Amino acid sequence: MAFVVARNQFRALIGERGLLPVPRFVAAVPFKRSPSLFHWRYSDRLFEAVTWVGALASTAVLVGAVDRAPLWGAMLAWALLWALYLSIVNVGQVWYGFGWESLLLEMGFLAVFLGPSRSAPPVVVLWLLRWLLFRLEFGAGLIKLRGDSCWRDLTCLYYHHETQPMPNPLSWYFHHLPRGLHKVEVAANHFAQLVVPFALFTPQPVAGVAAAVVIVTQSWLLLSGNFSWLNAATVTLALAVLGDSLLGHVGHPSPPYLAGPPLWYEVVVLALLAVVAILSWWPARNLVSRRQVMNASFNRWHLVNTYGAFGSVTRVRNEIVVEGTDDDEPSDASAWKEYEFKAKPGDPKRRPPQIAPYHLRLDWLMWFAALSPAYAESWFVPFLVKVLEGDGPTLKLLRHNPFPTGPPAFVRARLYRYQFTDGAERRRSGAWWRRTLIGELVAPLTLRGRNASATGNR
Repeated sequence: MAFVVARNQFRALIGERGLLPVPRFVAAVPFKRSPSLFHWRYSDRLFEAVTWVGALASTAVLVGAVDRAPLWGAMLAWALLWALYLSIVNVGQVWYGFGWESLLLEMGFLAVFLGPSRSAPPVVVLWLLRWLLFRLEFGAGLIKLRGDSCWRDLTCLYYHHETQPMPNPLSWYFHHLPRGLHKVEVAANHFAQLVVPFALFTPQPVAGVAAAVVIVTQSWLLLSGNFSWLNAATVTLALAVLGDSLLGHVGHPSPPYLAGPPLWYEVVVLALLAVVAILSWWPARNLVSRRQVMNASFNRWHLVNTYGAFGSVTRVRNEIVVEGTDDDEPSDASAWKEYEFKAKPGDPKRRPPQIAPYHLRLDWLMWFAALSPAYAESWFVPFLVKVLEGDGPTLKLLRHNPFPTGPPAFVRARLYRYQFTDGAERRRSGAWWRRTLIGELVAPLTLRGRNASATGNR
């Protein structure tokens, strides 16, 4: 999924003519700070080839073809996936600044050392997967407890389902659950993320029960929002902790015979343990720090990272609406047509779609841009210019282009306050959202007369 997402969106975002081009990035940032094969050479054709190789290799892993390879061959296949995706993430800039990128890389790196299915997985690697799951869950719990006061008074879910970055088809219903149940949800989340993770290191079946709790809570999050592959990846980690006593109910009651590892493999796994132990110093120190940071990598290889989300919860939802007009001179009487994005709220009557585990990077960054223009300083006005130019790759990131025969003369961006409708209003109007205009974010922008000009923007 990650490689398919990269394939479908890179040209508009980081391609040679993208909003934040890779060639410009690698010219300014040296390899040692951001290792990537694209430091050696970049072209859109090469980037697309990398995504295709990654997608095909991922498919080979998924269908079990790699399990037929010798041990070293299986390790190379997983190492290839890790190296290719690392190369993408390290040049992806703000478009790849999400915690699930580092999570996928850290999981993928540990998977290199698990071996094919016919080999006994090293106990050391299984424990390192538990250590990753612990940091993922416990870090998320701590950032909440230390962050917004609404997590401590159990009221954050009064707002979260409405104001989260990318609501899904069930978010409206979750938002309208009784407030007492919202408090129960928050309390259960604290238990699942602050208490349960310690049980992951206990003997079976207790560790397996703890993993089952993680699976249930992450499934709840899967149902209530679009968080890319974050929740699915966390569930995958928890499955590795369930243990034979629980897995026996859904699979073979006893595992098949698995071959023991060769000596060289054991040496490599012990070296992995040493590397992870050393790199764990920074995430462990971050966990106990009062100035805990979330979703950060302490090394350029995205190994042994720190995780967490929603240390603060926004109480209101603002959305940027991009509009265009064909009028030669915009006025109050001008007919403005709205550009619809694939997933972010726009048309109030459109039900929020299910996107995850797919990831729409522009839609996500538009949520951050609505929080503060500083998040979009490097790319938002260039995005409007691309719209004015009728740039094909950019328009493919959108759900609806209201100017199919040619680009508009002017575009503008307006800021709206969005709120979920209540049950009566939705039945009456069919709208999932109600919106109120806050003001103009970017005044009418045109390309006429010079490269780009605006009648005034803020």
